[in-house]
Amino acid sequence: METRKAWLILHGKQALNEDVREAVMARREEGWDITVRLTWEGGDAARLVQEGLAAGYTTLIAGGGDGTLRDVAEALALADSDATLALMPLGTANDFARAAAVPLEPAGALALLDQPARPVDLGEVGGQLFLNMATGGFGSQVTANTSEDLKKVLGGAAYLFTGLSRFSELHAAKGVLHGPDFHWEGELLALGIGNGRQAGGGHLLCPEAVADDGLLDVSILPAPTEVVSTLKELLSGGLGLDGLFIRVRLPWVEIQSAEGLDINLDGEPLQGTDLRFAARPAALRLHLPSDCPLLSRRTA
Repeated sequence: METRKAWLILHGKQALNEDVREAVMARREEGWDITVRLTWEGGDAARLVQEGLAAGYTTLIAGGGDGTLRDVAEALALADSDATLALMPLGTANDFARAAAVPLEPAGALALLDQPARPVDLGEVGGQLFLNMATGGFGSQVTANTSEDLKKVLGGAAYLFTGLSRFSELHAAKGVLHGPDFHWEGELLALGIGNGRQAGGGHLLCPEAVADDGLLDVSILPAPTEVVSTLKELLSGGLGLDGLFIRVRLPWVEIQSAEGLDINLDGEPLQGTDLRFAARPAALRLHLPSDCPLLSRRTA
């Protein structure tokens, strides 16, 4: 039996996850040599990517939440390596994995190692790369301020609970966005710049985004008159909001906000008054389902 090698970078909190252990052991019995390394603190994911590449591994696996997946994807892309990446989503939201139809069970996720890797884009801002989406406005604050303990108890509903409890803090952000043949200026309630389609525990901000077109989907929710009631619909997945969004697909977009804008990059906070987002085409090769909705060219 041919031995194939993979380097699994697993979030430290998942060290005792029996489903992960069983999935890894099952793949080993099928001929895969899977080496497991755990993260402990910030910077570990990037360091472990370098260690895996130096050890000769050409297939890496990122096991954890959206932040871990982003960290590993960024480090692998910056390494300018031909190595491929598989995703093992183990977080609360798993926004990119859900949009890409990656199985949420470890065994199903590792089964994608048998699928050929496909080139996907990454987003870039301020020297940082992101796999799924950059979000701005109130939604990014909700994501950043949802506690780990609450996510353990409520799962994805924790984002809704946090948002509903913070209505008194609502205020619109003023900004100017411009890109090729595009200009918008005004107050916005939410902003999504997506390589994926959803963020913040399932909020569909860029419903038509694909990950291999060399473009970023930009979705703006202008601040309505009834801010609180509209946000309540947004957070609870209510209908009727889709028509309020301004959406465009661009290779890059620049944002200016005099008061500063809070941005969330797959769980990584960023704040700035002048930001430039750009797509980095085919920056990474991912093992994805053949019918992955985020691929514009799906395999049979």
